[in-house]
Amino acid sequence: MAAEESLDLEENNQPKSKKKLIVFGVIGLVLLLGIGGGVWFFLGSSEASDPAMAEDGAAEVVEEENTGEAFYVGMPRPFLFNLPGASRSRLVEIKVQLMVRGSDDDVLIKKHIPLIEDALLTTFSSADVQKMSSLSGKDELRQLALLNVQNTLQPVTGSKVVEKVLFTGFVMQ
Repeated sequence: MAAEESLDLEENNQPKSKKKLIVFGVIGLVLLLGIGGGVWFFLGSSEASDPAMAEDGAAEVVEEENTGEAFYVGMPRPFLFNLPGASRSRLVEIKVQLMVRGSDDDVLIKKHIPLIEDALLTTFSSADVQKMSSLSGKDELRQLALLNVQNTLQPVTGSKVVEKVLFTGFVMQ
C-alpha cells in the first residue's frame, strides 16, 4: 500500500508541475509580446506619426537635404575689416565655419573657398556697426551671409551646398 501511495503522489505532482510550466510559459510569452509591441511603438515609422509633415512638400525637401553627415569647414583665416561708425571706425574680426552635409559637399566647399571668402567679406563689410553690436544684429548678419554664400555657389555648383554659417569668433574694437 505504501508503494501505491508513493505512486499516487508522484502522479499528482506531475500535473501540477506541468500546469506551472504552462502558466510560466504563457506569462513569458505575454511579456515578450508586450516588450516587442513597445519597441515597435517607440521605434516605428515617423511618417505615420506626423501626417502634417508628410503633406507639406517643403518639409520633404528639407528632410532630403539633411540626410548626410554634418561636416564643418573652417575658413582658412579670419575676416578682418574696418567698419565706419558714427563717432569712429571699428575694427572687426570674425572667424567663420560653414556647415555642409556629406563628404562630397565638404570637398566641393574646399574647392571654392576663394569664392566663398569674397561673398562673406562683401557681406560683412557692408554691415552696420550698431546692428553688429546687438545679438539680433549678429543673427541677421549670419542669415544674410548664408543667403549670399548660397546665392554665390548656386550657379557654380548647381545646388545650395552650405546649410549654415557659424561664427566661431567675433571681436569688435
